[in-house]
Amino acid sequence: MVCSRCKMIIKNELIRFGLHPISTELGEVEITEDLTKKEKDLLQKTLLPFGFEIIDDKKSRVIEKIKNVIVESVHYSEEKNKLKFSEHLSAALHQNYSYLSNLFSEAEGTTIEKYLIAQKTEKVKELLKYDELSLSQIADRLGYSSVAYLSKQFKEQTGFTATHFKAMLNNSRKNLDDP
Repeated sequence: MVCSRCKMIIKNELIRFGLHPISTELGEVEITEDLTKKEKDLLQKTLLPFGFEIIDDKKSRVIEKIKNVIVESVHYSEEKNKLKFSEHLSAALHQNYSYLSNLFSEAEGTTIEKYLIAQKTEKVKELLKYDELSLSQIADRLGYSSVAYLSKQFKEQTGFTATHFKAMLNNSRKNLDDP
C-alpha cells in the first residue's frame, strides 16, 4: 500500500470481510483477529483484484517495508532528508543497511539504489508532466546534487533527456477544440 486511497481500500475490505483493523499503515495492517490458513487464503482472494497481496513471512515484510520507505520518501515526502539514503533507510527500519541491501538484492534481483533511481525517475516524469517546477527545482526537491546529475540519471533510465521528454509531453497535448 503506497497511498491513502490504498489504505482506505484495504481497511474497507477488511471490515467487509468481518475483521477489525486496529491500524492500517503503508504496507502493514494490524487486526484483532487471528486468521486460519483458510481465512488468509480467502482474504488473499478478496484483496487480489485490488492489486494487494498478503505477505506473511518476515523477509518479504522487510522487503515491502524497504519499498514503502523508498516510495514514501520519493513520492510523498516534502521534507529534505539530511541523511544519506542508506542511513535514512537503516534508521527507518532499525536494521543494518548491509543486511537490508543484501536481502533486497537477493529477493528483487536489483539493488536498493537502482530501485530508488527508478522511483526518482518516475517522480521526475510526473513533475515534468505537471510543468510547475523547473528542472533545477525538481533536482533540489529530489535531493540531487545538481541538475546535470539528475539529467544524466534520467537519460540513462529513459533514453531521453529531460528536456526532450518534456517536449514530447507538450507535443502529445491537444487543445479541446482540435480535431
